[in-house]
Amino acid sequence: RERTMKTSVVFLLCISVFPGFSQGRVVGEDETGFAECNVFFPGQVPPEGFTEPFHVKICQQYNKEPRFATLYSTKDKIPLYSAFKYTKPAQNEEESWLVEPQIDDPENDLHEMVHEADVIGTVASLGANQALTSDYVGSGYERGLLNPSLLNEEDFQMATYTLTNAVPLSPSLSKSWHRDIGRVVEEALVPHCSKKDHLYLLAGAIPSSVRVKGKVSVPESLWLAACCDAPEGWSLGLVKKMNDENSLADLTVGELEKQLLAGVHLFKGSCGEDNPSQEKIEAILQAVSQIRSGEQVETSDNQEAKDSGLVRKVAGVIATPFIKLLELLIYVFVELVKFVFYFLWLVIKRVGGAVLDGVYSLWNGVVSYLKAISMVLISIPYDVGRVIVNIFLGFLEIVQDVASLTYRILRIPVGFVLHLAAFPYHSICAIPSVLKDMATGIGGTFSLIIDATAALLHGFYYLAGHIVKRFVPKGSSDD
Repeated sequence: RERTMKTSVVFLLCISVFPGFSQGRVVGEDETGFAECNVFFPGQVPPEGFTEPFHVKICQQYNKEPRFATLYSTKDKIPLYSAFKYTKPAQNEEESWLVEPQIDDPENDLHEMVHEADVIGTVASLGANQALTSDYVGSGYERGLLNPSLLNEEDFQMATYTLTNAVPLSPSLSKSWHRDIGRVVEEALVPHCSKKDHLYLLAGAIPSSVRVKGKVSVPESLWLAACCDAPEGWSLGLVKKMNDENSLADLTVGELEKQLLAGVHLFKGSCGEDNPSQEKIEAILQAVSQIRSGEQVETSDNQEAKDSGLVRKVAGVIATPFIKLLELLIYVFVELVKFVFYFLWLVIKRVGGAVLDGVYSLWNGVVSYLKAISMVLISIPYDVGRVIVNIFLGFLEIVQDVASLTYRILRIPVGFVLHLAAFPYHSICAIPSVLKDMATGIGGTFSLIIDATAALLHGFYYLAGHIVKRFVPKGSSDD
């Protein structure tokens, strides 16, 4: 049922093809770091400690230019982090979701990210190692971008709409995450980094055991790590918990690393942690605190919106049993259809097997019959030839006798008389032998015809008996 719904929804969502597409490249094992996308890390050194075999490095590109880097988990089917730099945001943003074919099929010829609709049916095992649009449809989760499109200019913004940069987020959490990150970067981080192009950002997610449709991991929490690799540099970490959309905890990068995998180092060296600019750190933390307090004020000011959200939740709770009942009815209907098709297939298989067995027996009988007829037809010329040879030999004997008689007449008259007297004897004795050979050939022909007919009748009898055994229930011994 889920596969059918997924296919239908993906087809409806992906009928139209958006202009332009993002080019991405899965980095090979023989390449260092993220290849061209190493520029998005301080010192061009990616984070260390992410060494699992299901961690895939992707250099996300657009118009043949690197836009950001992503470390993707094919096990959890979400990105573990995306590395990017702040650029001037574009005014208009257009969603155009893409997939990375090489994650599922490394042997294909596509070395760029493409629209999902363009590769359905052409890429082997599409969706085996990455999330697809169908995984989010009807799940209650949105495709939340780790690298938010609102922090990027137009070309960079188009490149962010790839499913390898998205994690499952509730609509409210997705909205608060992008709003908080956007404000923190623009109001707290960018103003306090002396070299704007040396502000490196890592946005990541910590996977949990909760999975959307049993496939895509829902993050346990979201995090952001910032590094200003400039004079009077600094670094900072932020964490947002999934169970509290208004939370936004600040901490050091070292403290953040302890919440990730063991042995993880996000930035080369310490990125300002050894000798941070306390003034800048305090200013950044104050700005973050103001953003948090502003969220709380905004929450209290928008009580009406909260109430309307409560009404929607109550309506959702009321509608949920009916939705579940509808899903159950659909499931029962699908299972019933599957059972009917399975039963029909079983009946066809049994009947087809019986018919094939009968046809096989009939075929054997026909082959035996044709074989016997062929042997009879072959033996007739042989018998006729043998009769002709016997007649010819008798004729030769007659000729021989005539010649001998002539010789004897010319030589000794007595011998002539004797041979003349013996002529009827030799002629009459040859006739029974010829008749015997002809009778033998004709009798053999009729005997073979009778045997072939008996074999054909035996084949039909075996077919009828086999069908009766398959379809007529066995009775008791008394019956």
